[in-house]
Amino acid sequence: MPKINPDELALEEQVIRTNKVQKTHKGGRTLSWSVLVTVGDRAGHVGIGLGKARGIPDAIRKGMEDAKKNIIEVPLVGTTIPHEIEVRLGGAKVRMKPASPGTGVVAGGAVRPILELAGVRDVLAKSLGSPNPVNTARATMQCLRELKIAEDVARMRGVSLEEMVPWLVKKRKEEAAGAPVVEPEPEDVVEIASGEAEPAFAEASAESGEESKES
Repeated sequence: MPKINPDELALEEQVIRTNKVQKTHKGGRTLSWSVLVTVGDRAGHVGIGLGKARGIPDAIRKGMEDAKKNIIEVPLVGTTIPHEIEVRLGGAKVRMKPASPGTGVVAGGAVRPILELAGVRDVLAKSLGSPNPVNTARATMQCLRELKIAEDVARMRGVSLEEMVPWLVKKRKEEAAGAPVVEPEPEDVVEIASGEAEPAFAEASAESGEESKES
């Protein structure tokens, strides 16, 4: 996979978790912070990083630098993911399913900010294992890393897209063609400018005129 240059992307960052760490030495305790950060451009690129420092601002800066080194490209189909996927990493297990437009990001914990910054707007996700945010975030990234679109799978198998998923090709052709436009019939058009009414309206007006005379 080619390395992605973060300077070419309009990245946003979000802190997933801050953790206070105390280490006991011979002379006493030292306080430091561990921060889990995610960065993404909401257009198919996302990464996570872990930063550790004595102060929170330095830890966030280190986490952002680490996240920019680990940016991946996420294959999307419209506003959702291409297929269902489940990944177990350590004690964490994350499952994702595609969703129809308008569903939104149904996820929580460390999964939600990663999906949002990746540009996924409709997805059903669930964290089923350990609640540890670091393991959950890494499992989420592994899910996104293993996603594949139909074109890539067909290329790897050496078959055409129509042979592998004919229904998808048919659906895309129908969406590209769109619904047929029904042209109005000539007799259905009322010519207001010339004062000539449609034959059906003319007959109706004549009949109403005869009825008024009889009455």
